[in-house]
Order: sequence, then C-alpha cells, then structure tokens
Amino acid sequence: MKKLLTLCVAMVMMFTTASAFAATDFSGTWAGDMKGPDGSAGFHLSFTFKVAGDKLTGSVQGPQGEPIAITDGKVEGDKISFHVPVNGMVIVHEGTMTGDTIKLTSKSDMPGSGDLILTRVAAAKAP
Repeated sequence: MKKLLTLCVAMVMMFTTASAFAATDFSGTWAGDMKGPDGSAGFHLSFTFKVAGDKLTGSVQGPQGEPIAITDGKVEGDKISFHVPVNGMVIVHEGTMTGDTIKLTSKSDMPGSGDLILTRVAAAKAP
C-alpha cells in the first residue's frame, strides 16, 4: 500500500511540474502595439522567442524592417528578461506571462519606453 501511495504522489508531482512548464513556455511568436511617446498610436512589434532551459533567444520585428536579434535573454518561471540593441542603444525588457499574454516593460533612453501587452500568435496550420 505504501508503494502504491508513493507511486501516486510521484505521478501527481510529475504531471503538475510538466503542466506548470507547459503553462509558462515562452517559445513562439508574440505580438503587440507599442504606444508613441505622447500616448498616441505607435507601431506594431512581433517577438519570436526560443527557450532552451533558462536561456531565451529570438528576435523582434518592427517597423524598422529587418528582425533584430535579442541578447542576454533569460527565463525564470513565468518571467523573462532580454535586451534589444537599437541604433547604438540597448532597450531592456522584462516581462511576466499569464496564460497567452505577456506584460512587458521596456526601459531605455529612447522615447516610447513603457509597458507593452503581448499576445501569443497562433501557429499557422499546414495546408
């Protein structure tokens, strides 16, 4: 009986850990709209994240044209942090995931820094 109980507890812990990991998987494409410095409509941003352990890599695509690689990416539970180098400056991003939403805070010396809400972009289905 003790062995059965121990096995059941181990299985519950294993499935709980797996579902917690799946719930905070940042991998994929996320998109949101950054407001302008005066609060007006700004521009659309698309982030592509790849996670390997606690390392976050990927890129950001915006109105500048070519995607920009993110650097110094980290994942810690439901939190991420990374840098984006733009025109000789570095924008520091920190975010927290809740479901299919990431609340991202961006800090830099550039105007337009602030909060950004990203939503997961559904993967395209194969034909």
